[in-house]
Amino acid sequence: MVKIKTVAKQLPPYTRTTEEIIPYVKAWMSGQEERFQRKVLKIIGNAQIDRRYSIIDADDMFVPRTYEEKNQLYIQGTLPLAEGALRKALKKADWAATDLDYIITVSCTGFMIPSVDAYLINNVGMRQDIVRLPVTKMGCAAGVSGTIYAKNFLQANPGKRAAVIAVESPMSTFQQEDFSMVNIVSAAIFGDGAACVLLSSHEKDEGVKILNEDMYHFFDATHMMGFELKNSGLHMVLDPSVPETIAAHFPKIIYPFLEKSNTTIQDINHLVFHPGGKKIVQTVENLFGAMGKNIDDTKEVLRLYGNMSSATVLYVLERFLDKNIPAGEKGLMLSFGPGFSAQKVLLEW
Repeated sequence: MVKIKTVAKQLPPYTRTTEEIIPYVKAWMSGQEERFQRKVLKIIGNAQIDRRYSIIDADDMFVPRTYEEKNQLYIQGTLPLAEGALRKALKKADWAATDLDYIITVSCTGFMIPSVDAYLINNVGMRQDIVRLPVTKMGCAAGVSGTIYAKNFLQANPGKRAAVIAVESPMSTFQQEDFSMVNIVSAAIFGDGAACVLLSSHEKDEGVKILNEDMYHFFDATHMMGFELKNSGLHMVLDPSVPETIAAHFPKIIYPFLEKSNTTIQDINHLVFHPGGKKIVQTVENLFGAMGKNIDDTKEVLRLYGNMSSATVLYVLERFLDKNIPAGEKGLMLSFGPGFSAQKVLLEW
């Protein structure tokens, strides 16, 4: 049986409340039509996010940069975040870095070769025979995807331990000269952050059991979410139809997975859902609410940190692992990402 041992998060050094960000946004929009400016401020004010964290200070956020400069910021900023999350998780688990047999790093907001896991092997002092898997292009779903890949490795290799590190900097993809609604919405809902989840197939290790996992892929939906790589960097792709598309597919996403896991929605006590943004959260909350469930922890993570892409669902998971949840209760971990896809993990305390 594969178990989740612990989760730890790492936040960037810079942070501002939504109220503190507004003057910067106003200065950035100077010269734009007044009606447009009011609409942008309304979007940011209604995003249901109180604070955002970033590897870039607000004083430097709106300075025009080349793609090379943006990606360099991503590299310089995300490496310490990933290392901080990993070190915290190892300390919480009382594991040494040499106890790890497998390391997965997930990220979609920048590029680096060697990938971040290669640096972590050196900086943290892992074994030379550790198996590594860097995952990109999975977007917001990758926190769950990485957990699934780790679970499959551990299930095939009893007595092993794995780390999954999700590290993202959506702020380094911000397009300073793009006043499109997609860029505005992206800036309004996203923030930077990292998290590490440790998993084990060691008999002596305790933790939350992974009972099952599944991926559901939407046909003909590749246009709905992702990035376009242009000369100025990564431009967000976010189709307005995402919430209603999720709602239309929701029964097929949830019920067949639970059925093949010999579980029903009534058996699920906890929902570990990725907070994609206000509209997606409201859509999923309405769907689960009709079943008598809540996603209060998801909404709280969105309020406190914003959407940090792949790392965000692990922030939600950490909140549940820090609670005193009775043995036998079940949780459903769920995230959506480019493709378009839904990634799911069934948990038992």
